[in-house]
Amino acid sequence: MRVVHLLASPFYGGPERQMLGLARHLPADVESVYLSFAERGLARPFIDEVRRQGYRGDVLARNTPHLAASVTEVAEYLRSVGAHLLCCSGYKPDIVGWGAARRAGIPVMGVAHGWTAVTRKVRVYEAIDRWVLGRMDAVVCVSHTQAEKARRARVPVAKIVVIPNAIGEEAFGAPDAAVRVEMAGWFPSPPRCLIGTAGRFSPEKGFGVFIDAAAIVARQRKGAGFVMFGDGPLRGPLERVVTERNLRGHIVMAGFHDDLDRYLPNLDLAVMSSFTEGLPVFLLEASAAGLPAVATSVGGIPDVIVDGTTGLLVPPGASEALAARIVELLDDPGRRRAMGEAARARVRRDFTQAARGRRYAAVFARLVDGASAG
Repeated sequence: MRVVHLLASPFYGGPERQMLGLARHLPADVESVYLSFAERGLARPFIDEVRRQGYRGDVLARNTPHLAASVTEVAEYLRSVGAHLLCCSGYKPDIVGWGAARRAGIPVMGVAHGWTAVTRKVRVYEAIDRWVLGRMDAVVCVSHTQAEKARRARVPVAKIVVIPNAIGEEAFGAPDAAVRVEMAGWFPSPPRCLIGTAGRFSPEKGFGVFIDAAAIVARQRKGAGFVMFGDGPLRGPLERVVTERNLRGHIVMAGFHDDLDRYLPNLDLAVMSSFTEGLPVFLLEASAAGLPAVATSVGGIPDVIVDGTTGLLVPPGASEALAARIVELLDDPGRRRAMGEAARARVRRDFTQAARGRRYAAVFARLVDGASAG
């Protein structure tokens, strides 16, 4: 069985890691091929990583708004590689891929990672996406919250499958004193506690709220240091806010790292301040590293963080509540460690790549076998 994954990858982020990581945990008779829109050349790191791991990866020449030409190119690609199934991730891949798969005569499925509604243009595309998903042969939702959104968008319940994001064994690392020293060296004065967050610097991630909360905590707990891993369109504005508020000694913007599993075990606490989410891989990785988390109760975050057991949840946009919960855990190391241990145990039980691979393989087989029978 040959499965083509269609993505629009402006950087090697969460959805890309999830779909590429899936390939290593599928049955031997499932071949994974990756195809991405060029995204002004920004898809190259993802495709390079695909090839480095030994899979086929290609970049499209066409893009929206040339919709008809894009559909034709993808359909021709599917025929040329002998695809049995198309798996789409994101609104642009969904819209183009649905038409291309129908033209190529193969089944098509979408993976609903989450909708952001960050701009008017995105909201329009996401509205079209919801319509298209209802006409897919199957829709995988990464959280129960996303599945409920899909149902409200009139995607037939029989087509919806909930398969959470997952992490590999490499994420279950142990603390390394040398890495902790390295991270402490990022600050003018070594902090006693390190609090970290990660993600794409874009509006839906709520990093401004994170900075507001960090400023409150920094006034109350002088030994707290905050690390922001990531990059994106808001990096410049966020850096200016940190500078203007004289927070350089408390907040470090560490940039994008593809080896977060090296750093996370050396933090004391993870924080996520998003306004909307699918099911964030960062929280899975933090849990695997034995970290409790303080996070907003949006999207699939409550599927990962059990409030009071593996972390603490707060409403979105509530910087004071976020700060209060951070201080609460900083002041109680015993509770923090217990929550971290519970978080690691839960991820090992419920969010492994092996289990995810089995569930995806079952969906793939059902769709391809159904197409053959038809």
